[in-house]
Amino acid sequence: MASPIISVLREAYTDAYIAWLIDEHLSSLLLHNPDLDKVITWPKAKWKRLLKKGNIISLAREVQKFANAMHLHNFDLAIDAQGLFRSRMLAWMSGAKQRIGFDSSEPGRFFMTKIISRGPNNKCMGSEYYHLMQMLDLSPKKFTPSLSISKEDFKSGAKNIKDTGIKEKYAVICPFSTRPQKHWIESRWAMLGMDIQERLGLPVVILGGPGDESKGKRIRSLSHDEIFNIAGMTTIGQSAAIIKKACLVIGVDTGLTHMGVAFNRPTIALFGPTCPYLKTKNKSAVVLYQKMACSPCRRTPTCDNNFTCMKSIKIEQVFNVAQNLLQP
Repeated sequence: MASPIISVLREAYTDAYIAWLIDEHLSSLLLHNPDLDKVITWPKAKWKRLLKKGNIISLAREVQKFANAMHLHNFDLAIDAQGLFRSRMLAWMSGAKQRIGFDSSEPGRFFMTKIISRGPNNKCMGSEYYHLMQMLDLSPKKFTPSLSISKEDFKSGAKNIKDTGIKEKYAVICPFSTRPQKHWIESRWAMLGMDIQERLGLPVVILGGPGDESKGKRIRSLSHDEIFNIAGMTTIGQSAAIIKKACLVIGVDTGLTHMGVAFNRPTIALFGPTCPYLKTKNKSAVVLYQKMACSPCRRTPTCDNNFTCMKSIKIEQVFNVAQNLLQP
């Protein structure tokens, strides 16, 4: 959702050296972006391993080595598009004289030279990043996602689909996130998948990250093995390629679902404890969100793990929206 920043900066500063720092496992989404001069990969996993093992000296050396490499770029400006402690720290490590980022309750404000608000809460996808550009005295004419997919990822993504036995059109479901309160009920995913296959004639593929394979298998088994599970079997680039070619994307508040919106695919987003947006520039995207007295609760549910907000979304409701989106 922050990726539109890239093209806005490139249009405003045609001769600037523009780099994007990103977790290494996500880097394939930006490596082929023509508006970037450099994609800097943050070895987050390695740092976490060293910290977990108590190798503080080795970790300190790795951090210093990373900071030294960033300083070689002589950055003038670092933009923190997250407002987290770690993103503020990384912005500071860049050596940039100006470090601008979002206000938040996270520690580390002293790492920044300027803190700005997230702007008006207009429930539009990416509105905080649009506001950030305005705070840099830029007036974006277009503000559309800038995700790039390599030919290799398109090729291997197509093979992943072909290996399931699917020949042509297909739908994708993205049921998983890092927070369980965002999840919909597994049996409903299975029943919805069967409905889409039987009533709409679209094979259904489950996508997810490395830790989601077993959960994908459970949903597949609940569908009597009628839908296909490749959760945990694809890289983020391959998943993006699969989503870009999908006829329909349905998911919870997770990156893969947001890709469906970004790629202008017919997309249904199921939101409950979080509500990142209600409006998008994708006319084929629909957000299903039933606001309750306790919502959005974000990371602190008050429902004793009943997740009533997600349970309020019914199978037939999602199916009807899907059917309408697929009508010519």
